[in-house]
Amino acid sequence: MVFEYILKENGIDPEKDLEIDQSIDFGSTAAAFSGHQGDFSVEFEPSATALEKEGVGYVVASLGVDSGYVPYTSYSAKSSFMEEHPEIIQKFTNALQKGMEYVQNHTPEEIAKVIEPQFAETDLETITTIVKRYYEQDTWKDNLVFEEKSFELLQDILESAGELDERVDYKSLVTTEYALKAVNERA
Repeated sequence: MVFEYILKENGIDPEKDLEIDQSIDFGSTAAAFSGHQGDFSVEFEPSATALEKEGVGYVVASLGVDSGYVPYTSYSAKSSFMEEHPEIIQKFTNALQKGMEYVQNHTPEEIAKVIEPQFAETDLETITTIVKRYYEQDTWKDNLVFEEKSFELLQDILESAGELDERVDYKSLVTTEYALKAVNERA
């Protein structure tokens, strides 16, 4: 959806100007690309870097850079849980904020070494390459506040893809109090 949104924003009609094969299983797109199925592929890491290392492809653009801040990862909780356990929500948010600050204040090499155990199937050199790319692209915000601008962008993307029938008011769905408190407590 993000890829198609970016195409449309740049005057390219995904249905008329090119052919997008969405029949390939998500986990098989890199193999399909390296097997000469298509001229381009949209890949998450570590597949994009693996294609480069194999010499069969190059990263030519970042959907994250070209789209703007889209919340790829978010955490949801029922209102009732948040009302009954605000201290748990706050502690969880504080821990995540601490992680955000870690990536802001450490080198890609340091970050790669810390996260390496979470990616046992990927060697440290590849992890470092990926982290450097994310670092240079300013992938990680310095806080967890889900801003209204990003919320509206997400809705624009969903709407453009035909997946959103009705827009939702930001304030009725998003709670930023825990993220704001986490930032202020750390400052």
